[in-house]
Amino acid sequence: MKITVDDEKCCGAGQCVLIAPEVFDQRDDDGIVVLLDAEPPAGQYDAVRESASVCPAAAIHLDEDA
Repeated sequence: MKITVDDEKCCGAGQCVLIAPEVFDQRDDDGIVVLLDAEPPAGQYDAVRESASVCPAAAIHLDEDA
């Protein structure tokens, strides 16, 4: 799995950080998503999928084949 984020779309809701803190963080100044691990281990896949599905701005994109 390979993750990309569109920080231009991100609204800083923070759901991704709450669900997968090993993979996502937020900038201190404006709350915009920071990708910590673009290719997380398989044990993180479910949390990453959930993060992408609940993102209100659809800013998280997953490539399941990578």
